[in-house]
Amino acid sequence: MAKRVLIVDDAAFMRMMIRDILTKNGFEVAGEAENGQRAVEMYQELRPDVVTMDITMPEMDGITAVKEIKKRDPGARVIMCSAMGQQMMVMEAIQAGALDFIVKPFQQERVLQALAKALG
Repeated sequence: MAKRVLIVDDAAFMRMMIRDILTKNGFEVAGEAENGQRAVEMYQELRPDVVTMDITMPEMDGITAVKEIKKRDPGARVIMCSAMGQQMMVMEAIQAGALDFIVKPFQQERVLQALAKALG
């Protein structure tokens, strides 16, 4: 059965890029959220196998969203997505419970590697 992924990014273009990588490689896109608040709601609703979470977003940033999701589901698997130069935020995300991080622009091999690691 295909693993279900929730894609979270405020940029539609980035969501599209990651969606393409996922669908081409046998993953099912469970849903897409444009901010952290929506991500938390959709996680509750959809219960995806893994979440790709942008760090910098309006309404609720990715780190706060990870904390909220992990509070509700300690077993949640989240991979952070960040632009270059956000090392401090990436460390904070890992401490908040993220399992891995991928750097934008997305490279298919790295995305798949992070998903494999997260799904164990």
